[in-house]
Amino acid sequence: MGAGHDHGHAHAHAGGTATAAYVGTLRVALSITLTVMVVEIVGGVVADSLALVADAAHMATDALGLGMALLAIHFANRPPTGNRTFGYARAEILAALANCLLLLGVGGYVLYEAIQRFVTPADTEGGLTIVFGAIGLVANMISLTLLMRGQKESLNVRGAFLEVAADALGSFAVIVSAAVILTTGWQAADPIASLVIGVMIVPRTFKLLRETLDVLLESAPKDVDMTEVRNHILALDGVEDVHDLHAWTITSGMPVLSAHVVVSSEVLSAIGHEKMLHELQNCLGDHFDVEHCTFQLEPGGHAEHEAHLCH
Repeated sequence: MGAGHDHGHAHAHAGGTATAAYVGTLRVALSITLTVMVVEIVGGVVADSLALVADAAHMATDALGLGMALLAIHFANRPPTGNRTFGYARAEILAALANCLLLLGVGGYVLYEAIQRFVTPADTEGGLTIVFGAIGLVANMISLTLLMRGQKESLNVRGAFLEVAADALGSFAVIVSAAVILTTGWQAADPIASLVIGVMIVPRTFKLLRETLDVLLESAPKDVDMTEVRNHILALDGVEDVHDLHAWTITSGMPVLSAHVVVSSEVLSAIGHEKMLHELQNCLGDHFDVEHCTFQLEPGGHAEHEAHLCH
């Protein structure tokens, strides 16, 4: 019938998901975000600045997203069970998806409110807006520095990083709009800054949403070329064919691959199943960043036998 074998590095199991390494960082970023959110809400009300309120609303979404990411890590690190063989690792991706939907909602709200301000102008206090905007900018820069490394390894941390980056740009837009109001008295600068914040939110969110959906739809990892993987396997001595080749991502930092490899009976008899498996593992390990590889070695004609059993 052929032989199956699973190959996974020990650190993939011991280290948990990619996001788990940044729990402390996410907690600090959440604390900063909540503090600045409260400050900007107060500032927006006192200064009658929609741009500040818009930035605070975005930060509220950031805080919720960070909270969901931390909750997802808690579930993702729970051990596998008989029914959930990968545990709750996919919870991180579901949190990232919910975060995207929240961001799109906030972006739409900000754009709508900004348009309303053009219809019904407000009297924004430029001096106070600059002060509160500067506080937000400094806090966001601190959070960005903390999240810089983790955003390369985890979709959840990347989502948080993009949100804080948009917040930092939003805070800068708030400062600029307030300076314009302070020096020229042109009140339209406030809703214009709000529009800029809204426009910044949407494109980044769509990019993150696309990456999240790729994981949920079990697309091949973006850094794994499946044609190249197939060619590497076929290049091994004795390999006659490869079928049912699949690669997907369970969650950030956990790519997996499985394949049925047809090997000539002569080669299997000569070197044995174990050596053939080692060669396959070494082949993929040297060229592709895939932590878990599962191979089934088959003699020629076994695929037709499997197809017959399915019917």
